[in-house]
Amino acid sequence: MIKILADSGCDIEESQAAALGITVVPFTVRFGSEEYLDGFTLSHEQFFEKLVESSELPQTSQINEFTFESYFKKLTSDGDQVVAITISSQLSGTHSCAVKAAKKFAGKVFVVDSLNACIGQRILVDYAVRLVKQGNLTAEQIVAELNAKKEKIQLLAVLDTLKYLRKGGRISSVAAVAGEMLSIKPVISVVGGAVKLVGKAMGSKKGNNLLNQLVTKCGGIDFSMPYVLGYSGLSDAFLKKYIVDSQALWKGKTEEIPYYLIGSTIGTHVGPGAIAVAFFAN
Repeated sequence: MIKILADSGCDIEESQAAALGITVVPFTVRFGSEEYLDGFTLSHEQFFEKLVESSELPQTSQINEFTFESYFKKLTSDGDQVVAITISSQLSGTHSCAVKAAKKFAGKVFVVDSLNACIGQRILVDYAVRLVKQGNLTAEQIVAELNAKKEKIQLLAVLDTLKYLRKGGRISSVAAVAGEMLSIKPVISVVGGAVKLVGKAMGSKKGNNLLNQLVTKCGGIDFSMPYVLGYSGLSDAFLKKYIVDSQALWKGKTEEIPYYLIGSTIGTHVGPGAIAVAFFAN
Protein backbone atom coordinates (compact mmCIF):
# COMPACT_ATOMS: atom_id res chain seq x y z
CA MET A 1 0.00 0.00 0.00
CA ILE A 2 1.12 3.54 -0.78
CA LYS A 3 0.34 6.32 1.71
CA ILE A 4 0.37 10.07 1.09
CA LEU A 5 1.86 12.48 3.62
CA ALA A 6 2.02 16.27 3.38
CA ASP A 7 2.95 19.14 5.66
CA SER A 8 0.26 21.64 6.64
CA GLY A 9 1.71 24.19 4.23
CA CYS A 10 -0.83 22.66 1.82
CA ASP A 11 -3.63 24.15 3.99
CA ILE A 12 -5.38 20.80 4.51
CA GLU A 13 -6.82 20.78 8.02
CA GLU A 14 -6.98 17.70 10.23
CA SER A 15 -10.61 16.80 9.41
CA GLN A 16 -10.01 17.23 5.66
CA ALA A 17 -6.92 15.01 5.83
CA ALA A 18 -8.97 12.22 7.40
CA ALA A 19 -11.57 12.51 4.63
CA LEU A 20 -8.85 12.30 1.97
CA GLY A 21 -7.17 9.35 3.69
CA ILE A 22 -3.83 11.13 3.99
CA THR A 23 -1.49 12.15 6.83
CA VAL A 24 -0.75 15.84 7.41
CA VAL A 25 2.17 16.94 9.58
CA PRO A 26 1.35 20.34 11.12
CA PHE A 27 3.61 23.35 11.30
CA THR A 28 3.90 25.05 14.69
CA VAL A 29 2.36 28.54 14.82
CA ARG A 30 3.24 30.97 17.62
CA PHE A 31 1.35 34.08 18.66
CA GLY A 32 3.66 35.54 21.30
CA SER A 33 4.00 32.86 24.00
CA GLU A 34 1.02 30.84 22.69
CA GLU A 35 1.90 27.84 20.52
CA TYR A 36 -0.46 25.92 18.23
CA LEU A 37 -0.44 23.18 15.60
CA ASP A 38 -1.51 24.61 12.25
CA GLY A 39 -4.92 23.24 11.23
CA PHE A 40 -5.04 20.90 14.22
CA THR A 41 -5.16 22.80 17.52
CA LEU A 42 -5.70 26.07 15.65
CA SER A 43 -8.24 26.04 12.83
CA HIS A 44 -7.76 28.36 9.87
CA GLU A 45 -10.71 30.45 11.04
CA GLN A 46 -9.23 30.75 14.54
CA PHE A 47 -5.90 31.70 12.98
CA PHE A 48 -7.43 34.71 11.20
CA GLU A 49 -9.34 35.75 14.31
CA LYS A 50 -6.00 35.92 16.13
CA LEU A 51 -4.16 37.52 13.20
CA VAL A 52 -6.62 40.43 13.02
CA GLU A 53 -6.37 40.99 16.79
CA SER A 54 -2.57 40.69 17.01
CA SER A 55 -0.23 43.67 16.71
CA GLU A 56 2.68 41.42 15.70
CA LEU A 57 2.89 38.77 13.02
CA PRO A 58 2.80 35.16 14.21
CA GLN A 59 5.84 32.94 13.71
CA THR A 60 5.80 29.54 12.01
CA SER A 61 8.49 26.94 12.67
CA GLN A 62 9.72 24.51 10.04
CA ILE A 63 9.04 20.84 10.67
CA ASN A 64 12.23 19.18 11.87
CA GLU A 65 13.90 15.95 10.80
CA PHE A 66 12.99 14.10 14.01
CA THR A 67 9.27 14.83 13.53
CA PHE A 68 9.33 13.51 9.97
CA GLU A 69 11.29 10.45 11.07
CA SER A 70 8.65 9.58 13.69
CA TYR A 71 5.85 9.89 11.14
CA PHE A 72 7.73 7.86 8.52
CA LYS A 73 8.49 5.13 11.08
CA LYS A 74 4.83 4.81 12.04
CA LEU A 75 3.51 4.87 8.46
CA THR A 76 5.99 2.26 7.17
CA SER A 77 5.81 -0.07 10.18
CA ASP A 78 3.34 -2.36 8.40
CA GLY A 79 5.44 -2.55 5.23
CA ASP A 80 3.68 0.30 3.40
CA GLN A 81 5.45 2.97 1.33
CA VAL A 82 5.09 6.73 1.74
CA VAL A 83 5.07 9.57 -0.79
CA ALA A 84 5.67 12.81 1.12
CA ILE A 85 4.79 16.12 -0.55
CA THR A 86 6.36 19.19 1.04
CA ILE A 87 6.04 22.93 0.87
CA SER A 88 8.50 24.53 -1.59
CA SER A 89 12.16 24.17 -0.68
CA GLN A 90 12.48 27.86 -1.63
CA LEU A 91 10.07 28.89 1.14
CA SER A 92 11.04 26.61 4.04
CA GLY A 93 13.75 24.27 5.30
CA THR A 94 10.98 21.72 5.89
CA HIS A 95 11.67 19.97 2.58
CA SER A 96 15.33 19.47 3.48
CA CYS A 97 14.36 17.99 6.85
CA ALA A 98 11.96 15.56 5.16
CA VAL A 99 14.67 14.46 2.72
CA LYS A 100 17.15 13.83 5.54
CA ALA A 101 14.59 11.79 7.47
CA ALA A 102 13.63 9.80 4.37
CA LYS A 103 17.23 8.59 3.90
CA LYS A 104 16.69 6.30 6.87
CA PHE A 105 13.80 4.63 5.01
CA ALA A 106 15.39 3.81 1.64
CA GLY A 107 12.90 2.31 -0.79
CA LYS A 108 10.04 3.02 1.61
CA VAL A 109 9.77 6.83 1.71
CA PHE A 110 9.92 9.17 -1.28
CA VAL A 111 9.89 12.98 -0.94
CA VAL A 112 8.50 15.38 -3.55
CA ASP A 113 9.28 19.10 -3.45
CA SER A 114 5.99 20.68 -4.51
CA LEU A 115 7.78 23.94 -5.40
CA ASN A 116 4.57 25.48 -4.17
CA ALA A 117 2.53 26.23 -1.05
CA CYS A 118 -1.01 26.82 0.09
CA ILE A 119 -3.63 25.64 -2.43
CA GLY A 120 -0.91 25.22 -5.07
CA GLN A 121 0.63 22.49 -2.93
CA ARG A 122 -2.85 21.22 -2.11
CA ILE A 123 -3.78 20.35 -5.70
CA LEU A 124 -0.55 18.36 -6.07
CA VAL A 125 -1.59 16.40 -2.97
CA ASP A 126 -5.07 15.93 -4.49
CA TYR A 127 -3.46 14.58 -7.66
CA ALA A 128 -1.29 12.20 -5.63
CA VAL A 129 -4.41 10.83 -3.92
CA ARG A 130 -5.98 10.28 -7.35
CA LEU A 131 -2.89 8.42 -8.60
CA VAL A 132 -2.83 6.15 -5.54
CA LYS A 133 -6.53 5.32 -6.01
CA GLN A 134 -5.83 4.17 -9.56
CA GLY A 135 -4.07 1.24 -7.95
CA ASN A 136 -1.78 0.45 -10.87
CA LEU A 137 1.25 2.66 -10.17
CA THR A 138 4.33 2.09 -8.03
CA ALA A 139 5.50 4.72 -5.56
CA GLU A 140 8.37 5.56 -7.92
CA GLN A 141 5.94 6.04 -10.83
CA ILE A 142 3.72 8.29 -8.73
CA VAL A 143 6.73 10.41 -7.72
CA ALA A 144 7.82 10.72 -11.37
CA GLU A 145 4.31 11.77 -12.42
CA LEU A 146 4.06 14.36 -9.63
CA ASN A 147 7.46 15.82 -10.51
CA ALA A 148 6.46 16.06 -14.17
CA LYS A 149 3.04 17.63 -13.58
CA LYS A 150 4.02 20.06 -10.81
CA GLU A 151 5.68 22.27 -13.41
CA LYS A 152 2.21 23.07 -14.75
CA ILE A 153 0.77 24.25 -11.43
CA GLN A 154 -0.22 27.91 -11.30
CA LEU A 155 -1.04 29.67 -8.03
CA LEU A 156 -2.30 33.23 -8.41
CA ALA A 157 -3.71 35.49 -5.70
CA VAL A 158 -5.12 39.02 -5.39
CA LEU A 159 -4.38 40.67 -2.04
CA ASP A 160 -6.81 43.07 -0.38
CA THR A 161 -4.15 44.80 1.70
CA LEU A 162 -0.41 45.47 1.72
CA LYS A 163 -0.38 45.77 5.53
CA TYR A 164 0.83 42.23 6.24
CA LEU A 165 3.52 42.25 3.54
CA ARG A 166 4.79 45.41 5.21
CA LYS A 167 4.66 43.85 8.69
CA GLY A 168 6.66 40.89 7.43
CA GLY A 169 9.26 43.14 5.82
CA ARG A 170 8.35 42.00 2.29
CA ILE A 171 7.77 45.59 1.14
CA SER A 172 8.72 48.98 2.57
CA SER A 173 6.40 51.02 4.79
CA VAL A 174 6.40 53.85 2.25
CA ALA A 175 5.31 51.53 -0.56
CA ALA A 176 2.64 49.98 1.65
CA VAL A 177 1.14 53.32 2.73
CA ALA A 178 1.18 54.65 -0.83
CA GLY A 179 -0.41 51.45 -2.06
CA GLU A 180 -3.16 51.57 0.56
CA MET A 181 -3.95 55.21 -0.27
CA LEU A 182 -4.24 54.40 -3.97
CA SER A 183 -6.20 51.18 -3.26
CA ILE A 184 -3.59 49.12 -5.09
CA LYS A 185 -4.34 45.39 -5.12
CA PRO A 186 -1.14 43.39 -5.70
CA VAL A 187 -1.31 40.07 -7.55
CA ILE A 188 1.19 37.45 -6.45
CA SER A 189 2.18 34.08 -7.82
CA VAL A 190 4.54 31.23 -6.98
CA VAL A 191 7.31 31.23 -9.58
CA GLY A 192 10.16 28.72 -9.42
CA GLY A 193 9.06 27.81 -5.91
CA ALA A 194 9.19 31.39 -4.57
CA VAL A 195 6.49 34.04 -4.08
CA LYS A 196 6.68 36.84 -6.67
CA LEU A 197 4.71 40.02 -7.32
CA VAL A 198 3.33 39.60 -10.86
CA GLY A 199 1.01 42.58 -11.16
CA LYS A 200 -0.77 45.52 -9.53
CA ALA A 201 -4.29 46.81 -10.06
CA MET A 202 -6.25 49.82 -8.87
CA GLY A 203 -9.17 48.47 -6.88
CA SER A 204 -10.73 45.05 -6.37
CA LYS A 205 -12.59 44.86 -9.69
CA LYS A 206 -9.43 45.51 -11.72
CA GLY A 207 -7.56 43.11 -9.46
CA ASN A 208 -10.04 40.35 -10.29
CA ASN A 209 -9.82 41.20 -13.99
CA LEU A 210 -6.03 41.02 -13.85
CA LEU A 211 -6.28 37.65 -12.10
CA ASN A 212 -8.46 36.34 -14.93
CA GLN A 213 -6.08 37.72 -17.55
CA LEU A 214 -3.18 35.93 -15.89
CA VAL A 215 -5.17 32.67 -15.74
CA THR A 216 -5.79 32.93 -19.48
CA LYS A 217 -2.17 33.93 -20.14
CA CYS A 218 -1.03 30.74 -18.37
CA GLY A 219 -2.98 28.70 -20.90
CA GLY A 220 -6.22 28.37 -19.01
CA ILE A 221 -7.36 25.76 -16.49
CA ASP A 222 -7.04 22.04 -17.19
CA PHE A 223 -10.35 20.88 -15.72
CA SER A 224 -9.35 17.23 -16.00
CA MET A 225 -6.86 17.87 -13.19
CA PRO A 226 -7.44 19.10 -9.62
CA TYR A 227 -8.18 22.82 -9.24
CA VAL A 228 -9.07 24.85 -6.14
CA LEU A 229 -9.92 28.39 -5.10
CA GLY A 230 -8.96 29.88 -1.77
CA TYR A 231 -9.70 32.89 0.38
CA SER A 232 -8.23 34.44 3.52
CA GLY A 233 -9.96 36.04 6.48
CA LEU A 234 -13.30 35.51 8.19
CA SER A 235 -15.55 36.01 5.18
CA ASP A 236 -15.75 34.32 1.77
CA ALA A 237 -17.74 37.25 0.30
CA PHE A 238 -14.88 38.47 -1.94
CA LEU A 239 -14.34 34.96 -3.28
CA LYS A 240 -18.03 34.38 -4.03
CA LYS A 241 -18.16 37.69 -5.90
CA TYR A 242 -15.06 36.68 -7.85
CA ILE A 243 -16.65 33.35 -8.85
CA VAL A 244 -19.73 35.20 -10.18
CA ASP A 245 -17.63 37.85 -11.96
CA SER A 246 -15.41 35.18 -13.52
CA GLN A 247 -18.08 32.92 -14.97
CA ALA A 248 -16.32 32.88 -18.34
CA LEU A 249 -13.57 30.75 -16.74
CA TRP A 250 -15.96 28.06 -15.46
CA LYS A 251 -19.19 28.14 -17.47
CA GLY A 252 -19.76 24.96 -19.44
CA LYS A 253 -16.51 23.47 -18.15
CA THR A 254 -17.37 22.46 -14.59
CA GLU A 255 -20.32 22.39 -12.24
CA GLU A 256 -18.21 22.35 -9.08
CA ILE A 257 -15.83 25.06 -7.91
CA PRO A 258 -14.15 23.80 -4.72
CA TYR A 259 -12.79 26.45 -2.39
CA TYR A 260 -11.14 26.51 1.02
CA LEU A 261 -9.95 28.91 3.67
CA ILE A 262 -6.21 29.57 3.40
CA GLY A 263 -4.10 28.67 6.44
CA SER A 264 -1.26 30.28 8.37
CA THR A 265 1.71 29.56 6.09
CA ILE A 266 0.65 32.06 3.41
CA GLY A 267 -2.13 33.74 5.40
CA THR A 268 0.43 35.34 7.72
CA HIS A 269 1.84 37.34 4.82
CA VAL A 270 -1.27 38.10 2.74
CA GLY A 271 -3.65 38.92 5.58
CA PRO A 272 -7.44 38.78 5.27
CA GLY A 273 -9.40 39.56 2.12
CA ALA A 274 -7.18 37.73 -0.39
CA ILE A 275 -8.57 35.43 -3.06
CA ALA A 276 -6.52 32.79 -4.84
CA VAL A 277 -6.83 30.22 -7.61
CA ALA A 278 -4.63 27.15 -8.11
CA PHE A 279 -4.76 24.94 -11.16
CA PHE A 280 -2.79 22.87 -13.63
CA ALA A 281 -2.37 24.93 -16.82
CA ASN A 282 -3.37 23.45 -20.17
